[in-house]
Amino acid sequence: MVIASNLIAEGIEDILGEVLSEGESELLVVNPTADVLESLVSVATQSDDELPTVRVIADESLLKDVVDDFIVASNAADLVEEGTLSLTTGDADGQTSLIVTERAVLSLVTTGERVAALVTDDEEFVTSAYDTYTTAWEEAPEFKLRTPSISVVRESLETELSEGVRTDFDTVLSSLQTARGDGQGLDEVTISLLVAAKNDILLYDISKWGEDVGIASKATFSRTKTKLEDLGLVDTEKVPIDVGRPRLRLKLGDDRLRQADADQLAGVAQSLLT
Repeated sequence: MVIASNLIAEGIEDILGEVLSEGESELLVVNPTADVLESLVSVATQSDDELPTVRVIADESLLKDVVDDFIVASNAADLVEEGTLSLTTGDADGQTSLIVTERAVLSLVTTGERVAALVTDDEEFVTSAYDTYTTAWEEAPEFKLRTPSISVVRESLETELSEGVRTDFDTVLSSLQTARGDGQGLDEVTISLLVAAKNDILLYDISKWGEDVGIASKATFSRTKTKLEDLGLVDTEKVPIDVGRPRLRLKLGDDRLRQADADQLAGVAQSLLT
């Protein structure tokens, strides 16, 4: 199949879902907006279809901002590890967002309420665009994600801590639209500590896991724990060990958190933080 007619939808996810399911072997996504890139990762992650290889050329500052969200970054890392997604940085000079295949070029246009993909399948134009942007992608620097893939995070939570911790982590994460820690969501370190406190995990164990898997350093976990403790969201109790200083067991510090189910934990925590 080839996309030969314009597409109009309520949201960019619908456009991307249709494009990804068209049976193309490869897509070039050029100069995506933050919304396009976030939606691309979301749609690709949720798709049960065989996905094409997706090659992205995007502004570096936009990429950095988008992957500051742990949910987007960890899912993107999964797609990169699978070989489905590659991210490169390039200057598009204000050009509109494009999706380029070997058989069509789509220009994405957003109005207040709807999104359109304006399509051309003119053979000469498409060939020229495909060759141009393939070369641009090949010459563009790779954008390396520093966030671990969500698959690695989940597997390590279960093997290093417990199945219950993994389940609660997944539940909390799925209740959030974003995980940035900028007032719009809780960041990954805060989420990890709250889940650990819900499950009475040692600070040493959750911070060692976090550093080993690539979430953040032990020092970052310790600083965040202190902040949450000062705000009354977590408590600690000393656990004696045979040699050395006692370790600290994390506990939820507020009755509203203790009474909350995992899918309510983030919402309650956010209400207490604001």
